This record gives sequence, structure tokens and C-alpha cells, in this order.
Amino acid sequence: MNRLFFLLLGLPLLCVAQNLGNFKPELQPSAPDYSVEKNWSALPFRKDAGDFTLKKETWISDSLKAVDVFYIYPTLYRKGNTWCADLNNEKLNKQIDKFPVRFHTSIFNSIARVYAPRYRQAIIESFYDTTGNGNKALDFAYQDVKASFEYYMKYYNHGRPIIIVSHSQGTAHARRLLKEYFDTPDMKKQLVCAYIVGYGIYPENYTVLEPCLNPTQTNCYVSWASFKDLHIPSKNNLLYGKFCVNPITWTTDTSKAFSKCGIFLNLNHKPYATNAKIKDQYLWVNTKLPIVKRMKVLHVVDFNLFWYEIRKNASDRLKNYLNNL
Repeated sequence: MNRLFFLLLGLPLLCVAQNLGNFKPELQPSAPDYSVEKNWSALPFRKDAGDFTLKKETWISDSLKAVDVFYIYPTLYRKGNTWCADLNNEKLNKQIDKFPVRFHTSIFNSIARVYAPRYRQAIIESFYDTTGNGNKALDFAYQDVKASFEYYMKYYNHGRPIIIVSHSQGTAHARRLLKEYFDTPDMKKQLVCAYIVGYGIYPENYTVLEPCLNPTQTNCYVSWASFKDLHIPSKNNLLYGKFCVNPITWTTDTSKAFSKCGIFLNLNHKPYATNAKIKDQYLWVNTKLPIVKRMKVLHVVDFNLFWYEIRKNASDRLKNYLNNL
């Protein structure tokens, strides 16, 4: 793996061992108030990290968009004195805004109003911790995600269709959010699609919600985890579970599919050729993206590899959803 690449993306290279002690809620940073706009990385009708557009495109007013995106970003909190991040950490906030929020929400902002709450994300060490403190930190972080979603539903949604988007730790929280709020017939109808990527998804955890099995299906979810072609991850890898869709074909077919749509750090750069096939519920990927093509675990570019495909797919699913209202 290339250290510079991870640093450019603002993502952790490795878990940094540190003595955080036992998790105690009272020692964590103060809870955010979601009525305060600074506690959102992205909100509609203001200029922020969710508004990036390609040079060849013109910004579309949020007033013209028929769907909302609720986005939960991945872990960027690598080192600190508390298990969960402080939302007053401006350096961390800038990294979140510049990299995952910009790369991921720009896929959807041509069709959707973007809502991206800041939350007290659990430190990356939480995923490797064996003492139980890491799970407590993740549960604590989820309470912010839950509170922000409830605030969004009460004050912003007004019955509009929803797309859930998440990556990595964000997906650890999103899969729980889907279970608690969308695994019912009424809320399932409001869900266009959930793009919950880069963390294990298990269909048996849901009673009503189902995985999407074709490119225009709605009221369902998709997921994938990307690895270098021929690399076999360990069986206990947290990045993948029991469902994977190929984000080029949007099916579970195991044939190799080809794309010219991968992007690296510059969203306005000519796309790089990529192909992918499903292998044992994760993706085997070959790509021309610089640096990435030499990596075995492609987790940090789960979205970048298929940026244009995801964008078109979200538009196609939304059209089908609106046509069937």
C-alpha cells in the first residue's frame, strides 16, 4: 500500500496502538446539537462539501431535486485521547469534508439534496480492539447517527424519498439504521436505494428489506467490498459479508464486467478503465488507477472505482421509483 495515497485521502494507514483506557461515555466529547448547522458537513441550500460538481456540468438547484441523500462517512479518526472524535476538531472536519464527503456525495448531488451529519466517529482502533471497549465506542458513535437521522426526518424530510449512502464505519452504522427505521413496509416504500458499501452486510438481519438484484430495483440495498484480482482476504475480514453486487452490472452475476469509469483524486480527470467480478461475496477488481492498481485491498476506493456507474445507477433507480409512485 502507498502511504502517500492514504494520507491524501485523509484515511488511516494502519491502526495506531494507543492506551485509551476503558470506554466511559462521560469522558467522550459533548454530543452535537443537530439544529446547529455547523454540526452537518453537508446540508441543502448552502455552499459546502456536498456541492462539488464536475467542470463540464452546471449546478442544479436543490429546489429542483426530488430525493434526499442521507450520507454517513467512514472513519478518519486515527489518533486521539478519546475513543470517539471531537466535533470541534477542525483539522479532522476539513479532512472529512475534502475527501469522503466530496468524493462520495458528488456522485449523488446532481439528483439529490445531500445531508451529511457530523458524528463522534469511533477511533479506527475500535475495529481491532478485543476488550469490548471498541464495540462500546461504535455503539456510542451510532447514537449520533441515530439522533441526526431522527432530526432529519422530523425537520427536513417532509415525506420525500430517501437514498442512504455510507462507507466503512459509516456502513457499520447504516446497516443498523436500516434495521431500526427502514425494515418495515411503510419506511421501505420511502427508500429508493441504500448504497451501503465497504462493510459486511447480512440479508438475514432484515425481515422486510431485501438486497437489490437488478439495476433499477428500488426499496432495497446494495453493497460491495473491493479487492485486487486474485487476492483472497481472510475469512473473518469485516469488509464483506453475505451479499455483494457488481457495481458495473448491478447484479449478482459472477461474470467479469468492464468499465471506463474509475476516478482517482481528481474528479475532473479522464476516467481509468476498471473491471470487476464477484468472488465469494466480494469483488475482484483490475484497474488502471494509479497507485491503486498495485494495492491488494481497495477499500479506500470502493466508490472511486465505480463513481460514474453509481451516479448513473442512482439516477436510473430514482426514475423508476418516481414512475411507480
